[in-house]
Amino acid sequence: MKISDGFDARRLRPKGPRNWRMRFGAMIAALLAAGGILLAMAGIASLIGHPPALGDLNASAGGAAVVIVLGVVIAYLGVWLWRLCRRGLRRRNELNMAPHLMKKHD
Repeated sequence: MKISDGFDARRLRPKGPRNWRMRFGAMIAALLAAGGILLAMAGIASLIGHPPALGDLNASAGGAAVVIVLGVVIAYLGVWLWRLCRRGLRRRNELNMAPHLMKKHD
């Protein structure tokens, strides 16, 4: 295939502005997921027999179960938000070509 004289490969990957909001969102989401995991671990520790992990909040078995469920939900929300931000960061680096010419990655 003949390459014309006006072809410039740099046009395929234009340098756009950096997306700091997505990076900051991914960082917050990772912290949220880690906090959820730690909260669930504190609930599990109180069920095993070490209740002073969160004080009076999980001194009973019912309170510990609530803390575990809340930790798992927060961790799931953090992972979901992190994946959403990472997907947004990756899509910024795609080629500017017609979508039917590229391979399906997602």
